[in-house]
This record gives sequence, C-alpha cells and structure tokens, in this order.
Amino acid sequence: MSIRWPRVLTPTHLSQIIRSQKNPLTALRIFNEAKEKYPSYRHNGPVYATMIDILGNSGRMSEMKDVIDQMREDSCECKDSVFVRVIKTFASAGMVNDAVKMFKSIPKFNCVHWTESFNTLLEIMVKDSNLESAHRLFVKHSCGWGVKSRVQSLNLLMDALCQCKQSDLALNIFQEMDFQGCYPNRDSYRILMKGLCQDGRLNEAIHLLYSMFWRISHKGSGGDIVIYRTLLYALCDNGKVEEAVEILGKILRKGLKAPKRCCHQLDLSQCSNGEDIEATKRLINEALIRGGIPSMASYSAMAVDLYDEGRIDEAEKVLDNMRHKGFWPSLSIYEAKVAALSREGRVSEAVKVIEEDMKEGNCVPTIRLYNTVLKGLCDAGSSVLAVGYLKKMAKQVGCVANKETYGILVDGLCRDGKFLEASRVLEEMLIKSYWPCAKTYSILISGLCSMGRQYEAVMWLEEMVSQGMLPDLSIWNSLVVSACCKMSNTDVRYELFTRLSVHSSS
Repeated sequence: MSIRWPRVLTPTHLSQIIRSQKNPLTALRIFNEAKEKYPSYRHNGPVYATMIDILGNSGRMSEMKDVIDQMREDSCECKDSVFVRVIKTFASAGMVNDAVKMFKSIPKFNCVHWTESFNTLLEIMVKDSNLESAHRLFVKHSCGWGVKSRVQSLNLLMDALCQCKQSDLALNIFQEMDFQGCYPNRDSYRILMKGLCQDGRLNEAIHLLYSMFWRISHKGSGGDIVIYRTLLYALCDNGKVEEAVEILGKILRKGLKAPKRCCHQLDLSQCSNGEDIEATKRLINEALIRGGIPSMASYSAMAVDLYDEGRIDEAEKVLDNMRHKGFWPSLSIYEAKVAALSREGRVSEAVKVIEEDMKEGNCVPTIRLYNTVLKGLCDAGSSVLAVGYLKKMAKQVGCVANKETYGILVDGLCRDGKFLEASRVLEEMLIKSYWPCAKTYSILISGLCSMGRQYEAVMWLEEMVSQGMLPDLSIWNSLVVSACCKMSNTDVRYELFTRLSVHSSS
C-alpha cells in the first residue's frame, strides 16, 4: 500500500501516519523508509515510542526489540515512560528475563531518570513472588543516580513481605529507611500497620502508632484514620477492647487533633464491655469520623477503605454521615463503591451508582468507572446491556471508550454466545484504531463458525491476516468443520480451501 508523503516530514506527522496503519509491519516499513526519503529527517523520542507501542500491542516482540536497538543507536532523548511500557509488554508476554535485560540496558539510552521503570519491574517481581530477585534488583540499582526516590520501592518490598506473613522483616526495612536517606510516608505506615496486625504483633503496631503521631500525624490529617482503624480493629479482634478504647482517646487527641468539645461529646463507654465486637467496631468508626475535624479527606479515606474490604453497609453509613455534614462523595469513593458492588455480584446497584447517585452528586463518571461497570455486567451475563453504554459514553463530554472498553465488551459478548453482536462492536473498535489481539480474533472466528456464519468468519480471517497476525490451527479446524457441515455453500468452501492452500504454502 502506497502512501502520500508530505513535502516536509516531521516526527509528529510520521506518528500520525504509522498510527493509522492497520498492519504493524506496514507501519514499521513506513517508519524505516522515512529516513531514506528524507535525508535530513531524524526520528525523535515520541515517534520511537509510537512505533514501539504499535509493535508491542500487536505482539511483534522481535521487531520491537529491533526498533529499541535503533533508538539506542540514534541516542535520541527518550522518557522513562517508554521503558515502563516495554517492561510491562515483556512481562505480560511471559518474558520477564527480557524485561530485566531491558531495565539493565537503560543507562545505554539517552534517558535521564528511570525511577518508574525500576518500580514497575520491582512490582512485577513482587507479584510473581520472586522476592529474592526483587531484593537483588533493589540492592544493585536503588542507589544509582537514575533512581530519584526509593520510598515507593521500599513500600513494595514491605508490602510483599507483609503478604508473606513476614512483617518482622518488613519492620526491619521500615527502621532502615532513615539510613537509606529516605523517610516513611503515609503508605509506609499503612502497609506496615496492616502487616503487623495481621501477624498479631500488636505491641510493635502500637509503637508504630506512637512514632506516627510525631512524624506523620502532627497536623492531624484526616487521611490517617484508616491506619488508626486497622490497629483498633486488631485490638478488638484480639479481645483487647479496653486497650483499644484507651488508644482511641490518644488518637483523637494526638493524631486527629480533635477539639476538646468533640471529645466530650463522644460516649465511648458502650465500647468497653466488649460483648459485641462488630458493634464496637462501628462505634470506633463513628468516633474516628466525628471525633476529628470533619473533612473530605477523612470521609473519603474511611469510605474507600471500607469498600475495599467489602464492608459495604458500614461504608454506606459513612456516606450518609458525610452528606449530613455537607460533603458530597468524591470520584474515588464512587469508584471504590462500584468496584465493591461488582465484586459482590450486585451489578444492578453498581449501575444505579452511575445512573442516579453520581448525577445527584454532580459527579461525572470516568472511563475507568464505566469499564468497571461494564466488566461487572459482562461477568453477570448481561453483555448486551453493557453494549448499550457505548452510546451513553459517546454523549458524555470527556469520556471516550478506550481499548479496554471494547475488549471487555467483545470478550463478554463472545462468552455469552453473541458473536454477531461481538462482530459489530469489533468493527467499531477497529474504526477507532484499537487493534485486538490474536486471541480475540480466534474466539470470534470460532464462534461464528459454530453458528454457521462462514462468510463473516472468513471476513474476520482476512482482517486478522491483514494485520500481520498468523491464525493458529484451531481457527483453521473451526473453518474446515463449519464448511464441511454446510457443503452446499460452494463459494465459501472454495474461498476457504484457497486460503488453506495459501496458508499451508507459506
């Protein structure tokens, strides 16, 4: 396919040209031809990033590596975000070793800082439970000048250790932070407090709370209440209700800087009997909310934390109290609520959040929020209903369906056996220049064959091949079986076996 080259080529123009190509190999050919046609032209970082993304999204790892090598040889300035995407691409393809090699080679590129790449790779290793490799990576690279901050990486390591029930080691890391030249942030305290409480190390957790009073909470931030709640809940669960009430008083005075009049108004006597632990916890929640100076931060932190833990009813009470005080829920609260309802299979209530609650609160849903609802609908077998939200999203300013949106809908429709509807959504997806993976094509083609829709299946096969993807054996088997079941369709059969011959010869 020939293109119309401009009189003067800029990297921005070339990015637009290659992004509009359906076949990633065609885009790569145009990318390489640019230097030949324009001797004075030179690729910059953004156009390299565009080409790398195109090849990575289409699974062309070999070609992507070649472009990365070319970027290194050109020594053009590139951003850390390019390597973040490459590392994630390698990891999602099961090529973790290549992701590690990519990170280690970053100093050879014209990239000033690579903190985010470092944290991305560390997080991947932690999720794969490869703690030894993560530790070696941290020790070797965390002190380099390319890594600007180590707090996030140390938090990742602490979180991994806490999940492995090794909060004692996480505590050692926490205590070494000062010697590492960095200081614990609120996430550091949150992660460690949760780990210590889960392991029953309540004495260490209490000491952690006291250190937090003078380091983090000296201004009485409302966002700290989730950390306080973790300790207080753990004390209650371990039968130490009286100690929890005593510490709650210190939290109100020293942590939340509650005015004396608020402390006097709180009746904590009902907490002391310890007969109903859940009721005591609810009273603690109320005390933390009412005891401090009401703020958006405190309400938001408490509500999001409760939704994340699946304590939906308690979170709803926080929202009621919040509205009563004149605060309206933030976007983060709605996102946490929708996610919690979707996990519980309460999809109709999640839909109501977007349809009614957010409208009442003058809050505009984001694409991330819509995707959560759509996934919930598809998981509940309501993929056709989910498709209807595409039109609603199109009418909403600033909310554009992305690749994840279409992927959720196509996969959901295919799971529900709605292959013709999936074809229509996939057509819209391609119009928006979002390219699905080979697996999506395979599922759709096989599904259409099972319905006896060989013509549509062959059309999608053509589209798949035009994008440089090689159909696997299951697709050809589905097409052969479908064609054999409908032998009267001579045209389809002839076209199918022609393509089979071409495929086998290649």
